[in-house]
Amino acid sequence: MTDVLRRGRASLAFGFLAQGVAFALLVTRIPAVQDRYGVSDALLPVFLAAVPVLAGIGSVTTEQLVKRVRPSVVLRWSQPVVLLALLGVGAGERMVELAVSLAVFGLAVGALDASMNMLGVSLQRSYGRSIMLSFHAAYSLGGIVGASLAWVGAHWHLALWVSYLPVAAVLLPAVLVGSRWYVDAGPAEPGAQGSGGGGEGGALVFKLLLPLCLVMSFAYIGDSTVSNWSAKYLQDVLGSSEQLATVPYNVYMVTTLLGRAIGDFGVRRLGAVAVVRGGAVVAAAGFAVVAVAPGPWVGMLGFTLLGLGLCVLVPQTFAAAGRLFPGASDAAIARLNIFNYVGFLVGSPLVGALGDAWSYRGAMLVPMVLVSLTLVYARSFARQPDRYGGGHERPRTADVGRGSNGL
Repeated sequence: MTDVLRRGRASLAFGFLAQGVAFALLVTRIPAVQDRYGVSDALLPVFLAAVPVLAGIGSVTTEQLVKRVRPSVVLRWSQPVVLLALLGVGAGERMVELAVSLAVFGLAVGALDASMNMLGVSLQRSYGRSIMLSFHAAYSLGGIVGASLAWVGAHWHLALWVSYLPVAAVLLPAVLVGSRWYVDAGPAEPGAQGSGGGGEGGALVFKLLLPLCLVMSFAYIGDSTVSNWSAKYLQDVLGSSEQLATVPYNVYMVTTLLGRAIGDFGVRRLGAVAVVRGGAVVAAAGFAVVAVAPGPWVGMLGFTLLGLGLCVLVPQTFAAAGRLFPGASDAAIARLNIFNYVGFLVGSPLVGALGDAWSYRGAMLVPMVLVSLTLVYARSFARQPDRYGGGHERPRTADVGRGSNGL
């Protein structure tokens, strides 16, 4: 293993960590943002929904950008924009300034998420073994750091810009320096991106990528359910105190970090299919425990299981896309990344609507069923899935990027 790859891995892991810090600092201080700008409860969901929608646009744009520049270039410049946009959210005074800052944040986050996972998949290909979960473990660690910094800011009643400025001042030059060592490994099959194709090949590509898109959505529906509803569920349904209700999400973040820290070893020993199946079963069991929990401590056990189960799904979905389309992995990952935001948009409103119309215990069964469906698509995570049967010709990897035949 060369020093170039080791430095590339370390610098990319730091990029994931910085992204985790920035995103956590934004989402955990939403009430403070609302108070600073006087955003009404009716208008707040519009602002919150706009960020993942624009992030999806940023991801689609990145697919086109990486045809002209390397993913490392997109990552190098999108990460400082995210940090500056975060600072803009904290420093603005008028509603229009908040709207502009959140719009820039959303577009840049989409480009950042897509490009850093492109680099992660290409580095894993160069390493020849599973390392993707370690990058997402760094993101989880960053999320814990960001949430902790947000707690400090809230505890000491610091202005948003006072909380955000030191973080931006430290991370911005650090990511710019670290970006010098990003590594673009390139496609595994350089000749595979030639032109041409055919309707049948494009249809096969759609069938190959769609299961991964669904798994990505299911995973983020589960994740957004925990992040948006765990505190309310523990307090209102299971009768915990307000202080205890803050614990499940922290436990979820910690178990997510631990699961991702050791997950690559599981993939190397057992294979991606077994790890994904195991993660789906554990996550489904977690939602089941939450739904039937008689009290808050059993509920926290359920949220602990959710962290251990869901943590492996997203990194392995990106890795599987890289294996399925080794010559066009950048395009596949950019499109797959959109379903990150689809799941985020669907999950919280879905659980809220079902909880109001039916019951919150019953609502927890819906993400349980969706996560369980991952078992149906687990074969898509195989290193060499049997996907060309039935007399079909192996499709060219270039077809994933063809507009009319792709997603």
